[in-house]
Amino acid sequence: MTTRPYVILSAATSVDGYLDNTSSERLRLSNAADFDRVDQVRAESDAILIGANTMRRDNPRLLVNSDARRAQRVADGKPEFPLKVTVTASGDLTANLKFWHHGGQKLVFTVDHAAEKVRNTLGDLADVVSVGPELDWGLVLDELGRRGVDQLMVEGGGTIHTQLMAQNLADEVHLAIAPLLVGQPDAAQFLGAGDYPGGTTARMKVLEVRAIDDVVFVRYAPKERTA
Repeated sequence: MTTRPYVILSAATSVDGYLDNTSSERLRLSNAADFDRVDQVRAESDAILIGANTMRRDNPRLLVNSDARRAQRVADGKPEFPLKVTVTASGDLTANLKFWHHGGQKLVFTVDHAAEKVRNTLGDLADVVSVGPELDWGLVLDELGRRGVDQLMVEGGGTIHTQLMAQNLADEVHLAIAPLLVGQPDAAQFLGAGDYPGGTTARMKVLEVRAIDDVVFVRYAPKERTA
């Protein structure tokens, strides 16, 4: 039986729970020390996943930036960079985004009606896997497990975080809470409305809380809920 990856949801938010504001400029929520923490978690992970909306909006390279951490991965018998993964139901991807042209291997999960479109768009830039007529997160995690992914780091966006939390598929949540308020209803949020396991009274276990300069970092274990 295939073992699914250990899933870590990673996000930086404002105090009021937003991932960004509505301006055309990306809101910098984290700080240098916390970016370094994120880089460490990336280096420890076998794969990093973002949604297609996040890719289009932020155009990230999604790399392990530290030379020393990449060298340690190689010394440990791993690829220099973690596998980079995205999911798309629409198939609306473009081949000029930074995601495809930096780092190591790339993998796209999509649905049956969009698979050919994605393959035609990306060519040999990425491996493309369809998980059926609709996006099925269980099948996504099963396939990643078959590919040897033991730890998956999910860096957004909010729709993906919400889906994984609602389906009780996240093993840890890493939140960096910045001392900022956004207050814009149309801005992206970490989590949206969802039928979350245990309902409104289920309390997640706190694994760690610490200050990283002006950011508060919190680790939760969402599967260890108590009433």
